[in-house]
Amino acid sequence: MSVWFVTGASRGLGAEITRQVLDRGHSVIATARDAAAVLDAYPDQPEGLLAVSADVTRQEELEGAVQAGIAAFGRIDVVVGNAGYGLVGAVEEVSDKAARDLFDVNVFGVLNTLRATLPTLRAQRSGHVLNISSVGGFATAPGVGLYGATKFAVEGISEALHGELAPLGVHVTIVEPGGFRTDFLNAASLHVEPASIEDYTAGAGPVREAMGRNDGLQPGDPVKGVKAIVDITEAAEPPLRLQLGADAVERVEAKLDLVRRELGEWRHVALSTGI
Repeated sequence: MSVWFVTGASRGLGAEITRQVLDRGHSVIATARDAAAVLDAYPDQPEGLLAVSADVTRQEELEGAVQAGIAAFGRIDVVVGNAGYGLVGAVEEVSDKAARDLFDVNVFGVLNTLRATLPTLRAQRSGHVLNISSVGGFATAPGVGLYGATKFAVEGISEALHGELAPLGVHVTIVEPGGFRTDFLNAASLHVEPASIEDYTAGAGPVREAMGRNDGLQPGDPVKGVKAIVDITEAAEPPLRLQLGADAVERVEAKLDLVRRELGEWRHVALSTGI
């Protein structure tokens, strides 16, 4: 049986990952800003669950969670960087504070998690890092550029990490979900900056409206999505990227088509710049 370390385990995909991993007989070090929010879902206190309060913006709290997990279970096999939230607003409309707060959680929170857990995985010469990105981390859209930027950063970090950890026997997978029917589009997980610049009504407005309109109507089943996530950790050669949902596949394919088409159209310019 394996031991999982999950951030953002109190709700959304993190809570479902925790549930399914426990159901399979594994152990989970489930972290959230308030461990009580995790324990509320498990009144019977299953033996394999260790809920720990740890804010991902505070590395010392994550290191404490790792120490508690090692003391309880002796090892860590799978690390899930899941904690994060969304932000809606045209790039120019997003305040400096809102942007920095978002990066603190979505990007530096991932880095803090990695710094806390990777010494254990490296020492074991085994393990699997799952960083929960988004299809928006591969192909972003108007109105969610800052959120997309955080997930682009997570993808860049994870790509490099994949090459750095592979010789040590540690896998890395970037998970790119499309729209899943969790609480991601409600106020608990999605922050909305005021629409303060009229010029962006046409560009960012439709996305603002769609976010509110689609809450509870997302096409993805989180139970099926998490099953795919947990299953991938049992593959001998897991992928670097795992898209989840038909909408994610469609957006990734469209981005690949666009990049390849523009590369072909402007190849002559790219190749004209050599010495």
